Amino acid sequence: MRPGIFFLVVGPSGAGKDTLIDGAREALAGDPRWVFATRTITRAADAGGERHDAMDDATFAETERDGGFLIAWSAHGHRYGLPAALVDRLREGRCVIANGSRATIAELAARVPRLVVVSVTARRDALSGRIAGRGREHGDAIAARLDRAVELVVPPGVERIDVENDGTIEDGVERFVAAIDGAAHRLSVVRYPVDTWRERIAYLPPGSIVGATDYLGAGRVEIEADGRSIRTGLHVASTEPALAVDEIGLSRQAFEDLGVPEGTRVELRRAPAPRSRDALRAKIRGAKLTEDDYAGLLGDIVAGRYSEGEVAAFLVSATRSLGDDEVVALARVRSSLMTPVRWDEPIVVDKHSMGGVPGSRITLIVIPIVAAHGLAIPKTSSRAITSAAGTADAMEALARVDLTADEVRETVRRVRGCIAWNGRLNHSALDDVMNAITRPLAIDSNRWSVASILSKKLTAGSTHVIVDLPWGPQAKLRTRDEAVDLGRLFEHVGRALGLVVEAHATDGSAPIGRGIGPALEVRDVLQVLDNDPAAPHDLSAKAIAFASRILAWDPSIATADAGRARAEQLLHSGAARAKFDEIVEAQGRRTPPARPGSLTHTVHASASGRVRAIDILQISEIARRAGAPVDKAAGVDLAARVGDEVRGGDVLYTIHASAAVDLEAAAAIADIDTGVR
Repeated sequence: MRPGIFFLVVGPSGAGKDTLIDGAREALAGDPRWVFATRTITRAADAGGERHDAMDDATFAETERDGGFLIAWSAHGHRYGLPAALVDRLREGRCVIANGSRATIAELAARVPRLVVVSVTARRDALSGRIAGRGREHGDAIAARLDRAVELVVPPGVERIDVENDGTIEDGVERFVAAIDGAAHRLSVVRYPVDTWRERIAYLPPGSIVGATDYLGAGRVEIEADGRSIRTGLHVASTEPALAVDEIGLSRQAFEDLGVPEGTRVELRRAPAPRSRDALRAKIRGAKLTEDDYAGLLGDIVAGRYSEGEVAAFLVSATRSLGDDEVVALARVRSSLMTPVRWDEPIVVDKHSMGGVPGSRITLIVIPIVAAHGLAIPKTSSRAITSAAGTADAMEALARVDLTADEVRETVRRVRGCIAWNGRLNHSALDDVMNAITRPLAIDSNRWSVASILSKKLTAGSTHVIVDLPWGPQAKLRTRDEAVDLGRLFEHVGRALGLVVEAHATDGSAPIGRGIGPALEVRDVLQVLDNDPAAPHDLSAKAIAFASRILAWDPSIATADAGRARAEQLLHSGAARAKFDEIVEAQGRRTPPARPGSLTHTVHASASGRVRAIDILQISEIARRAGAPVDKAAGVDLAARVGDEVRGGDVLYTIHASAAVDLEAAAAIADIDTGVR
């Protein structure tokens, strides 16, 4: 059993220590955890004041010699002692409350397992009035007693609690009881060896001093220490490593978020229900919410006031019943939760793609074309989640992408553009939760994505945004009509936010380019920038089309036809390639650059015929099994494209890998299904 706590109550005469102790004794009556010590005093039993055990001087001295006192001291012409038997109560796990002397703190701390000093304070006028009311001292004697007050100094390792007792007796007792009860329930933080990913979880042992089962349930708990607090879920852990009864274990995420050293004393309490709970329940029922509703709700989600299950219920419902006005409201609220970036530019452009098409790495071509023209284009991109390469993964084959906000500003200032990873800039933990819930269940989250994407563009300081919406049987958007409808929503929400947004539905039925995987996609990009005759025409054409639209926002260009002419001129003259090299140098060139893996496996056609389709999901999976995108060298290099005539035995594609085991895994999948139809 954990030893109990010794609460030493100190304070100047007239502070009301005895009154508060008596009030606490009554309030906590019947709770066996609490023991209220009776002092032995060399004062007559009928002398008034606190209840005490009277003892003459000689008997007191004899008792002290025989070890009958835990601690003894002199004050105001009397001897005071606390019985040694109190140690037995501490060993039983009980908490002892005793009126004592500040002069004994250091000595007492060495004799009890855990000492908490409760300092009771009051204003000087309150102290004077209470002393006068006793009738034992008057006038100058009272003033002299008050003047003897000294600052309370608590030795290192001893806890201190301050209780103000200036008001009514009821108020003072309430504060006192709350203070000692809170201290009795303080727990020591342990970094528990569990990684719960982004979810904060706290762990209590079954026999916790706070009563572990009292905190179980759907709600969250609040843990506070040193002015910092977090909200977490709570589990009871009876497995190894065992927690002591006065310890609380925090998962990796919870420990890092609280940010205090192991061993810090914390307070645990049930978190009050979030004020936005009515809005959350309304949305789960399918109701429409206002911008104020979303402000409160998203603020509570970001603050961790809801469990992951509650957030999941909200997000699933939100994907099914988001009206256009709600998407606008969500975008505005989300942007308010992020730090905005300001550019001293009349036009700041950006490009976004809904993705889902392997090899469509046009961003690495569009950015240098636009930057070479002179428009500012601070592009932040994601890494792959389910594909073989995201834009950031591909760029990372050549340059550093984990730029800070200051580095993005400096890069754009120097070379007019960048291609950075958004994880260090405007990444949203809310999107992590959303993706973890919706993607495994194949839930349509496109309308939510519009709010997410445009809120990030707004806070990134963009004024003009072009959006690529690929559609196809295996793309995120399955039909052209679906892509067109989503494009209208992008443009509607953009106007509401003060952005110029232009959305385009594009063919996403097949891979674009030949390379699938970071290094292979970069190879295709460099071929386009170098005007290599072997460059994939579809990749070049799509990049030119989007660059043309962006350049048309420049008043000196004004039209898409003039934009196309300017884009082609910048590409064919080598200006875009030179600008791309400048961007790579500004971000930090990777030396050596990642190149396609030297280990290869060739997949051949089993029969002659025309390629009518390429299964983009299967091809992406083969590239991922080869190691992409973590292994920048891994991927698939397509030899046959949709519409090509092939003969039996012709090469369909080559798998590249850096590790033999990865190559074998990818080849095994390809042997079952090549993905080429």
